[in-house]
Amino acid sequence: MANMLTGFGNHFATEAVAGALPQGQNSPQKVPFGLYAEQFSGTAFTAPRAENKRSWLYRLRPTASHRAFQLYQGAPLLRSGPFDELPPTPNRLRWDPLPLPDPSIDFIDGLVTYGGNGDVATGAGIAVHLYAANSSMSRRAFQNADGEMLIVPQQGALTIVTELGRFEVAPLQIGLIPCGVRFRVELSGPSRGYIAENYGHPFRLPDLGPIGANGLANPRDFETPVAWFEDEDAPHEIIQKFQGKLWTTTLDHSPFDVVAWHGNLAPCRFDLRRFNTINTVSFDHPDPSIFTVLTSPSEHHGTANCDFVIFPPRWMVAEQTFRPPWFHRNVMSEFMGLIEGAYDAKEGGFAPGGVSLHNQMAGHGPDRVSYEKAIATELKPNKIEGTMAFMFESRWVIRPTRWAVESPLCQLDYDDCWAGFDKAKLP
Repeated sequence: MANMLTGFGNHFATEAVAGALPQGQNSPQKVPFGLYAEQFSGTAFTAPRAENKRSWLYRLRPTASHRAFQLYQGAPLLRSGPFDELPPTPNRLRWDPLPLPDPSIDFIDGLVTYGGNGDVATGAGIAVHLYAANSSMSRRAFQNADGEMLIVPQQGALTIVTELGRFEVAPLQIGLIPCGVRFRVELSGPSRGYIAENYGHPFRLPDLGPIGANGLANPRDFETPVAWFEDEDAPHEIIQKFQGKLWTTTLDHSPFDVVAWHGNLAPCRFDLRRFNTINTVSFDHPDPSIFTVLTSPSEHHGTANCDFVIFPPRWMVAEQTFRPPWFHRNVMSEFMGLIEGAYDAKEGGFAPGGVSLHNQMAGHGPDRVSYEKAIATELKPNKIEGTMAFMFESRWVIRPTRWAVESPLCQLDYDDCWAGFDKAKLP
């Protein structure tokens, strides 16, 4: 795989052929080698400079050259906001892992929507999907015009080929694909994972506040691919997600024909093992917000459209403290997944590849077995190892799809994990 460019939101310049990138201007009268200059904008032209996202692409053919789109009939379990198939539920929900497909199915047709909130038409909210696939996308590409896609593999590495380069994303890494970028997914074997589709403000690094200048996900650990192109004159299908529906058209050539580009709007990846975990060294369990990797802010400062939070390996040293996550009710809604290992607040039933949903103000916390173990354990320094859980947290209620609620993967006995707690004994 090609070398990567490091940094989050940096302005990069890269060319796959020497001399292909114009110097001194974006759109010269004659682009080197007869390439076509094309601006790719992720924000309004007039967005503040610090928030303006755009890249200039220099490609073999303009993307404007294509036939009309027709409705696509695949991906039958993909849904988009508004999520109104069923009334929203206050019930806590948990699902077994999504089975790997049989027969052959690729990334697009293997997408399954579990729920979401907001609306693609208003540019706010999220959708939560899982994918299970065992076949590479062949001569077709996906373009999501509704939102960016945060991809979290759980099983099997993905090679993601995009207009701006190609890179591999394996379990314990994440890939972030900007809204509108065309890409295909190649597999080396059966693969499964999670996706947060973000309709709102693009993901950014959270502010660190009193933490200071360093810590959590450091910008230098994000990697963006260098320019790479495919010069192939053969039919390629383009599947575009637009206002919640999938549409298809065909090109007579590969869409991955960008020879050079520069700008600050590009796909990237991040290795979750590089996350610099901050934790207490005195007493009490910190709020899970201290584990935020990326955030999509809303118009309400401090209340996210979506946070991506992880629970990585870490030392637990808090004195006189109940160390697993405490019981709580939250104004935010929490959709949680497990990449590997076990989660310290759930003794059983939450398997790698599985997911849970605790909606706004739903009481939740450790199950009874985990609670009793935690209050009895000796409080010596302990390192949690061999685990990686995560959470998509959103300011709005996450409304499950009909499929998710009625699926045999939905654990109807989930509430039982909080049964049998003894009543406290007052003096």
